[in-house]
Amino acid sequence: MIRRVGQPPKPEKNYRLRPGAYAILPLKGRFLMTAQTEPVFDIQLPGGGIDPGESPIQALHREVLEEVGWRIARPRRLGAFRRFVYMPEYDMWAEKLCHVYAAHPVRQIREPLEPDHITLVLSASEAVAALGNDGDRMFLTRYGL
Repeated sequence: MIRRVGQPPKPEKNYRLRPGAYAILPLKGRFLMTAQTEPVFDIQLPGGGIDPGESPIQALHREVLEEVGWRIARPRRLGAFRRFVYMPEYDMWAEKLCHVYAAHPVRQIREPLEPDHITLVLSASEAVAALGNDGDRMFLTRYGL
C-alpha cells in the first residue's frame, strides 16, 4: 500500500491519476531543489509527471533537466507516496502518485527550461523547512538528515 500524505480526497471531486518521478539530489552536503514561482511560490524536489510511454527513470532524467538544468546519474528508487491536490496550471484535480529517487547530480548543463522555476541549493535543514509538501519532506528526512 502506498502512503497518502496531505489532505484526503474530496468526495465531490473527480481526480485524475498523475504519476510522477522526483529526485533527492545531494550536492556537497547540500541539496539541489526547484522553486516554482507561479502561481504561488513552492519549493519542491525536482521532478514531475511521467508522460505516456515514458518510464519513471526516463521521466526523472527529463524532468530534472527541465527543472534545474542538471544531468544526473545512478538513480535509486526510495519509495512512493500519494497526494490529492488541485493543479492550477492544468486546471485539474489530481491523485499524484509520486515515485521518489535519490540520484547523483553530475553537472549543470543549462538553466531551467520550465517557466517560472528557479534552482536552489539548500542545506538539509533549510530544505526540510522549506519544502511545500509533506511527502517530499518525509522522504528527504528519511534520506538521512
